[in-house]
Amino acid sequence: MTTSSSRSSSSSTVSRSSSHPPVGRVKGQFEDKAKLISAVQALATSALWLDRVNADKGLAKVSNTKLLKLHAALSRAKKDFGSRDKLIGAVLELDKRGKDEGYKARLAAYPLPRLLDLHDSLSRSSAKKDSSKQASAARTAAKPATKRVLRTKKSKEKALAAG
Repeated sequence: MTTSSSRSSSSSTVSRSSSHPPVGRVKGQFEDKAKLISAVQALATSALWLDRVNADKGLAKVSNTKLLKLHAALSRAKKDFGSRDKLIGAVLELDKRGKDEGYKARLAAYPLPRLLDLHDSLSRSSAKKDSSKQASAARTAAKPATKRVLRTKKSKEKALAAG
């Protein structure tokens, strides 16, 4: 029994040491939490961000992990799309619902990370559909254009009687 407990403790220390805790990531990338908050606030313009933060508490009370994820999402959205409207447009294009105003209004109420996840999901599914269409087209093109062979004796007799 002591060997199994020593194995589990060694594996848990390995997994802990392989990833840095949120405080370490904040200190490594931004030096302190105040600089991370100011970086998030700089990215959180009205073009990207729906302000749902409690006005009394502000971003200072938000956990380091959430702030790091928010900073990553804001940075990616700004780099890839530029604004929420362009991101929503890209989601509508991928979902082939470009003219659906009700859906567009519903997407406008989604938070930015949810929009990014939706875009990723739709882009993966459309890539799978495209690859499966190409594969089926290749299979169809590879098949020889021969007449179907009749297999049963009864169907052969029917074909002879009809022809």
